[in-house]
Amino acid sequence: MANTMSKCKRCGAETLNSVLAVNHQICQACGGYFRMSARERIADVCDRNSFEEHDAAMVSEDILRFPEYADKLAKSKSSSGENDAVITGTASVGGHPCCIFVMESAFMMASMGTVVGEKITRIFEYATENKLPVVGFICSGGARMQEGVLSLMQMAKVSAAIRWHSNAGLFYLAVLTDPTTGGVTASFAMEGDVIAAEPGALIGFAGQRVIEQTTGQKLPEGFQTAEFQLEHGFVDLLIPRKEASKTIANLLAAHTRRV
Repeated sequence: MANTMSKCKRCGAETLNSVLAVNHQICQACGGYFRMSARERIADVCDRNSFEEHDAAMVSEDILRFPEYADKLAKSKSSSGENDAVITGTASVGGHPCCIFVMESAFMMASMGTVVGEKITRIFEYATENKLPVVGFICSGGARMQEGVLSLMQMAKVSAAIRWHSNAGLFYLAVLTDPTTGGVTASFAMEGDVIAAEPGALIGFAGQRVIEQTTGQKLPEGFQTAEFQLEHGFVDLLIPRKEASKTIANLLAAHTRRV
């Protein structure tokens, strides 16, 4: 596996996976970002051996008996090695304790179903009870249609937990990665006290064609990039991947107080 190659979607260069692993999953030829798994992200950002996982055994069920959903769940578990599309727990970053959730794009494009909503809600509730900040690494294709309105309900549930956390005077850092779209963008992705993004990440609600067809207007080039969102005030800062751990540690130090 270490000797296999991966091709950069940005410049087409092929790089050994073993080289990418020690280079933060960044293309050496052009600096473009490969997607990181949730556990790679945790290892890359959190202090060594500090992460303790919560609710690891929680799994989605085919509640609505949606066609082929059970098969998709099984395939996603096999391909990603995870039970669902988010990993939650406690950790420290630069010596600062926090709660953390990291979404897994390899599991149905990190779509938001009932398990995703429940796990994120629980980590915010734990953070509120234990007076801890929350760091979220977010990516998603949106709400998981196979769970219907139950998926959409997670938007309100997670948002309520974030509000209780905020009312307790606690800090939430949302880091948007590629891609962050749909109902996730419309809820917890944009509710951070500080909203950061990785350079080049696609961030938006609906797709470009859908928006253009709905509004009848041609949209500006790159309007859903992290850089465009920063320029127009939807994102507070960009965090290059190699600087993520240090930057997050500084933000936690600046915004965390004893409650």
